[in-house]
Amino acid sequence: MNTLANKYYNIHTLWLAMLSLTLTTYAMGKLGYSGTAVMLFLLLTAATKATFIIRDFMELRGVSLLWRVIMYGWLLVVCATIAITYIISL
Repeated sequence: MNTLANKYYNIHTLWLAMLSLTLTTYAMGKLGYSGTAVMLFLLLTAATKATFIIRDFMELRGVSLLWRVIMYGWLLVVCATIAITYIISL
């Protein structure tokens, strides 16, 4: 990354992004939103936060392909399972 990107892409920026995503999902729950579109949005939000955690907080950005496949594969399986279970239950 170049210097300008490093200036805006730091742990504090990620923390603020994750905080705003958390507050968004909290507000959606408090306002009583529901439905498949809301569930998919919430799942995408959770997956985005999990990606930040895997890549930056667990510092797995530069590790071998095997570790990335394991971590992101696990995330994909969990998110797909939640989505499929929700859609089947309708």
